[in-house]
Amino acid sequence: MANNNMAVTSKFALPVSSEDNMDVLGMIYRFFKKVSIVGAVYLVGYMQWSVAWLIGPVVLSVIRDQWRRENEYRRNLAKAAASSSEKDVVLARLDDLPAWVFFPDIERAEWLNRILLQVWPNVNHYARTILKESIEPAVAESLANYKLNGFRFERMILGTIAPRVGGVKVYDKNLSRNEIIMDIDLFYAGDCDISFVLQRIRGGIKDLQIHGMVRVVMKPLITKMPLVGGLQVFFLNNPSIDFNLVGAADILDMPGFSDILRRCIVEQVSRIMVLPNKLPIKLSDEIPTVDLRMPEPEGVLRIHLVQAQNLMKKDVSMLGKGKSDPYAIITVGAQQWKTKHIDNDVNPHWDFWCEAIISSRKSQVLQCELWDWDPGMGIQNDDYLGRCSLDISQVVRAGRLDTWQTLQQAKHGKVHLRLSWHRLSTDLTDLSHAITETQLVKTGELSSAVLSVYIDSCKKLPNARTVSRPDPYLTVTVGKKTENTAVQMRTDDPVYEIGYSFLVQNPEIDLLEIKALDQKTGSILGQLTYSIRALLKEKDLCMLTQPITLQKSGPESKIILALQLKILKEAIKEEDVDTESVSDVPVVPEPVAVSSPLPPAPQPAPSAPPSALPATPPPTPAVMDSTDAAQPPLILNAELKKLEDNLQDNASDKSIPVEHIERAVDVPQEETPSGRDSPKLVHRTSSITTSAGEAGLGRILLSLRYSMQHQTLYVVVHKIMNIPLKDPTNVPDPYVKLYLLPGRSKDSKRKTAVVKDNCMPEYDEQFEWVISHAELHSRQIEVTVATHKGFLGGSPIIGQVIVHLNQYDFREAKTLWFDLMPEIPSV
Repeated sequence: MANNNMAVTSKFALPVSSEDNMDVLGMIYRFFKKVSIVGAVYLVGYMQWSVAWLIGPVVLSVIRDQWRRENEYRRNLAKAAASSSEKDVVLARLDDLPAWVFFPDIERAEWLNRILLQVWPNVNHYARTILKESIEPAVAESLANYKLNGFRFERMILGTIAPRVGGVKVYDKNLSRNEIIMDIDLFYAGDCDISFVLQRIRGGIKDLQIHGMVRVVMKPLITKMPLVGGLQVFFLNNPSIDFNLVGAADILDMPGFSDILRRCIVEQVSRIMVLPNKLPIKLSDEIPTVDLRMPEPEGVLRIHLVQAQNLMKKDVSMLGKGKSDPYAIITVGAQQWKTKHIDNDVNPHWDFWCEAIISSRKSQVLQCELWDWDPGMGIQNDDYLGRCSLDISQVVRAGRLDTWQTLQQAKHGKVHLRLSWHRLSTDLTDLSHAITETQLVKTGELSSAVLSVYIDSCKKLPNARTVSRPDPYLTVTVGKKTENTAVQMRTDDPVYEIGYSFLVQNPEIDLLEIKALDQKTGSILGQLTYSIRALLKEKDLCMLTQPITLQKSGPESKIILALQLKILKEAIKEEDVDTESVSDVPVVPEPVAVSSPLPPAPQPAPSAPPSALPATPPPTPAVMDSTDAAQPPLILNAELKKLEDNLQDNASDKSIPVEHIERAVDVPQEETPSGRDSPKLVHRTSSITTSAGEAGLGRILLSLRYSMQHQTLYVVVHKIMNIPLKDPTNVPDPYVKLYLLPGRSKDSKRKTAVVKDNCMPEYDEQFEWVISHAELHSRQIEVTVATHKGFLGGSPIIGQVIVHLNQYDFREAKTLWFDLMPEIPSV
């Protein structure tokens, strides 16, 4: 064992010569740093400047150091998860992998990762090509919008550490016979060495980390080698990308500036290979390129962001804590929308509409992030107000969904969403109804159809300059949306082979406009204005690939394209969903909360303005794993008995025996330690628990779960029963606050909403803490129930519980009752 430990330690040791060099450089750096500090103090005194010239940089330095420590901690957690043992990861996912999954045992999973390690040098070369030819020019263009010019990569080495596969799934339900679909949970935390130049400043990227669910579609299947005509590779949702800036660019590694660079890189990755964008790879010349690159949307998700309630207050006013200026960012894959911000309102009402084209309804996730807007000079300095995520398959099954989502990574707050799923049809009789439905919504410009465009190439474009051929690119416009193709250098016969999808408000009057432009001169080489109405006369509303003469161009100039129009159908509940599709849905990389129709939640606090309150009480959110979205509202009796047995085995720390648990309690299924992000909690009925607990202070129902993959602890506060009523004229206004112990800090504090005048409040709010698995069993959760009705505005404590995490086996989720006890001295 000692030898093994020494081997592990030596693997991370640096060569002696490198350490000596670092010591010398470190001494030189510290010397000049101290000289600079002394010189700055002397200069301020000599010039008789204000002391603010010293305090300002010190404050900025402290903020920067704290921000960098938090980022470093987050990157270390991700690296630990990405470099963990394949054996632990596969064992953690056994319950999540169905029988038809590839590599069902540990040895084969490790074998797959060995294959990745073997082919990584070749992949490394291909990735460098993508970075240089696709990512670099796009990032340079994005940074130019922030007045940051001259970006280019100089050195691109992705290192020797290959990505790790955390799980592989192969689908066998609801598929065409002509394709194979495989999902790969991909982690990368490698030893890359990437250098770049920005504003003549040389910098580098270290500790690059990427995590996301990659889908590989192999189609069409052919009878000749290689048996597959091509591949489509794409991320189902935006991957998590993080890195550390080094070198001279380290001065930019601070909030605001580094966020700009990260945002630009993520945007360009999304444009290349995040749904609805796909990276096609053609394997056989016998397969038409249109089969791989023509967009194939499955439907349209219509999103109505109504309002939010009880958001955190982030602004600071002269009288203390102010309110917030909230706005929302809605993301579905590579598609993103941003609402306007509303000044000084923690109960904002947006009434914002948008629509997302969905290419994979079983696996995509809608994410809504809320931010507090703060004025800045083009730099991101807004405060985070929380987020919520929703599996789109939930909306597909329901047809329409009206839900209140509890915000995660926030002390409190909820957001109100109304969603509807619209399938696509080629039946012309559906068009009139689709147009009528869009006209009913006056506050949003909604669509009635989706137009898919595939552009193969252009022929015989005229020369924009007499001495050389043009550098043509295309702009494709439908309504207010415009897409630009890549530039093809020095050719009058450019080949693009690219597809786009557009939302169409009214096919009878909307137009498709395509312009061929020369990059250097900006002159128009030709254009096409196509009336979408013409597709209504085509069979299946489709125009096969064919050449069309360009206008305002040469006599032989043509563009070769294909078009497909599909009409939105009315949102209805789908009854024919395959029951096994529950296991088909890949792991979602964050907790998902969906609403349950019963019972009604407590009314919002009267402090909220009337305009912010819903017309009817919002439904109580019940936390559910997105991969189990097709389960019925109540679990089977056999499953309930099994779960109650699990609870009986693990009941401890003043937890209530199983016979006191409700017959339809929020019981989580066994957690697959694969890192699923939330327990599956099914809806519960009214409680039959009547005891007020050992101390007579009431009982609280909690769910606990730990995600090994994301190093995150989740706690769901469901409800409190039988709070003692000492004075009938003074009914308590209870709320729950939680601290992660030891070391009670402001950052670890979580708090539920306040329920007015209630001795049996219901919350169903989920909270999370990021902590490593190594320190999990040395931590406790302090759960305190207090009331807002105290003397001079105080909050007297009703009761308290200390949950010792070392008493629980977190390979499965727990839902337990705890007795509230008198206040316990601080730990």
